[in-house]
Amino acid sequence: MTNSFAAQSLVDPIAKPDIKAGVEGRDVGIDTMRGIAILMVIGIHSLPQPLNVWETIIDAILRPSVPIFLFVSGYLTALSGQVPLWKRLKAVVVPYTIAFAAAYIYMALHNPTMDHRPTTALARFILAYAFVYYYVFVYIGCTVVLWLFFRSSAPAETSSVRLVSFLLLAVLLGLTIGSYLDPLAFRLGFGESLVEEIRMRDVPFWFVFMALGTLAGMFRIKPMLAGMRWQLFAATVAAYVLYAAVRLFRIGDAADYDSIAFFSYAALFCCFLLACYAEFPLMASLGSGSYFIYLWHIFFVMLLRDHAATSQLTPATASAITYICTASASVFAMMMVRGLASAPVRRWLGA
Repeated sequence: MTNSFAAQSLVDPIAKPDIKAGVEGRDVGIDTMRGIAILMVIGIHSLPQPLNVWETIIDAILRPSVPIFLFVSGYLTALSGQVPLWKRLKAVVVPYTIAFAAAYIYMALHNPTMDHRPTTALARFILAYAFVYYYVFVYIGCTVVLWLFFRSSAPAETSSVRLVSFLLLAVLLGLTIGSYLDPLAFRLGFGESLVEEIRMRDVPFWFVFMALGTLAGMFRIKPMLAGMRWQLFAATVAAYVLYAAVRLFRIGDAADYDSIAFFSYAALFCCFLLACYAEFPLMASLGSGSYFIYLWHIFFVMLLRDHAATSQLTPATASAITYICTASASVFAMMMVRGLASAPVRRWLGA
């Protein structure tokens, strides 16, 4: 299996037709990373809100999920040497459009006062302001930026140096914007909930992880990282403790996202997973269908919260039940779609 083939098949968030696709014709190690990431996503959304101390500690462990997806996308792009922009956009937007329509209907049924003006609905769609779909906005934004960087580095004799320079500058810019975006938003008088939505869509900050993945792929650092597994593990644990402490004790920039503490932990976590490069076929099967699971798992979470009275249980029990039911139902739905639906329908649903 060539690097270019692996990158071509894995960069796009759509999966292969059947459950074996996660281990046949794909990079099992990379798909395993994505499988771990999507289970972390479900874990985050299974936690009740607001978070108490122990829930914050668990939430902090799981937060590198989105960085893993972006890191892997950049890494595989570097191996393939190109960004097939139209293919990626089509693979993302079509399933998202279908899921957004379903989410919109669900929200409308549960909120009689919902604003249905066309301009509001269009804004919701463009900004991915429905359920937890902000990642779609982030992924598209980061992919477009990476495409522009590759296009701007076209001359063969200077492409590597120019591209590396662009990526390093993007890392510095993204970290800077992440540090000052929320103070600026608060100074402009935005409310806390709006600031949170803005931070979740902070494309310059999220692009930092895609840039790091691209650099890791360009310099082929996986073998070097493999010899540093224990050092990376120790550094990742230390960074996690710092990130969790910052959030628990509200030290400085204590945001869930786009903080320096979060960047340190998530970046090291991504490098640690790449260094381990574990190959678990079952986990890889989840990774190959991670976009489908991402789009549709939230419906199971919302159904449980709205109609199963999980709020009457203890937070730990409610979280465990939500996680087990959501993960099981999402995987079962993915297998059913892959096994019963036609190829076009599978593509439209992201499976």
